[in-house]
Amino acid sequence: MAALIRAARTAQYLAVRATTLHGLAHPVTLALLAAASTAAARAWDLGHPVHAIHSAAAQGADRAR
Repeated sequence: MAALIRAARTAQYLAVRATTLHGLAHPVTLALLAAASTAAARAWDLGHPVHAIHSAAAQGADRAR
């Protein structure tokens, strides 16, 4: 199960880097965004909460409470 979270985080990181380097409309960027969303959807379907994928945002939200 942790592999899905790791895959989603890695794909998201690579997609952000590709967007920065190539722009949003580049085929590599689009493929990485598709991979990131697919990995996140699979993790979500198996019951992983969103904050497991986006841990930095969740930590900030916890501190704000």
